[in-house]
Amino acid sequence: MVNYRIGVIGHTGRGNYGHGIDTVWSHIPGCQVVAVSDPDEAGRAAAKERLKAPEAYADYRKMLNNEQLDIVAVCPRWLDQHRDIVLAVAEKQLHIYMEKPFCRTLEEADQMVAACELNKVKLAIAHQTRYSPTLRVVRELIEDGRIGDVLELRGRGKEDGRGGGEDLWVLGSHIFNMMHFFGGEPTWCFARAYQDGVALRQKDVYEGNEGIGPLASNSLNATYGMQDGIHGYFASTRSAGNGARFALQIYGSKGIFDIKTGYRPLAYLLEDPNWCPGRSDKTWQRVTSRGVGKPEVSEDTSLHAGNVAACIDLLAAIKEDRQPECNMYEARTTVEMIAAVFESHRQSVPVEMPLKQRKNPLALLKS
Repeated sequence: MVNYRIGVIGHTGRGNYGHGIDTVWSHIPGCQVVAVSDPDEAGRAAAKERLKAPEAYADYRKMLNNEQLDIVAVCPRWLDQHRDIVLAVAEKQLHIYMEKPFCRTLEEADQMVAACELNKVKLAIAHQTRYSPTLRVVRELIEDGRIGDVLELRGRGKEDGRGGGEDLWVLGSHIFNMMHFFGGEPTWCFARAYQDGVALRQKDVYEGNEGIGPLASNSLNATYGMQDGIHGYFASTRSAGNGARFALQIYGSKGIFDIKTGYRPLAYLLEDPNWCPGRSDKTWQRVTSRGVGKPEVSEDTSLHAGNVAACIDLLAAIKEDRQPECNMYEARTTVEMIAAVFESHRQSVPVEMPLKQRKNPLALLKS
């Protein structure tokens, strides 16, 4: 029985179909893809066959007008398309599952949130790690005092060839989403950004990949004040790690949690107030969805498994009239934590959050 009719929006050559945002629906009971749109003719034909969609359109607006849909999958990774697509879908009062990051600027994020609020649209974003049961276990362990008082959160990007500004957007968004989950709302940010060791200047700004918009920096670092007095730190330097340190660490008075990204992320606990096994006899313990030192129920860490969990949660949110686990408000906060890095650098001072300035700070950089 089909309860939800799904429309899929992709764009071959400009973000394609994201990380499985299109194919997940065949694994969700009660859902059926009934139409797909893609302005690229070859990509549209391939998607129609791949998704077994009865209808295919070159223009997503025509699909929205012609089809009776319940949910739309906004798949392209390229950010310059997200705002216009979401506004068009929200106007039709259709719910949304979309690729991250949310959008290019806080100005766009505000418009998207307002449109969804006005039309009572549920929007879930594909930060798959957030749907992991392991994350909830870690938070419960923190609440139970397993690492004592939480003192700080530390994250780094993937630090491959995209290290710096692009890493901040593309991979850092996962870290910021987890930082928000564990640390609460960010209240201020102080950051500096560099190009080849020199403080970022206007001449360093270029048009970023994947429709990001104005972008710059191959090395940056940021400090955030989070609610309840916790501090968060993020840094990324180009070609400094190639993913080795791409994770979030939660430091407490009695130990550390180390959490990678993914639907069932590799998570570890060190119960050591020294934060250093070399100075104690403590060792790292694996944390799974079942608890500390217990075998995982499933080792499926794929993005597909995360997409399935996210879509099931979206359906529950629609039925229960609640926000999805990872929703548009959290997506906007992630964009805000990214924008705050460049806004703080532009002003050379800590900036309060929410930011008053909602445009891309790099477009306003003067020297």
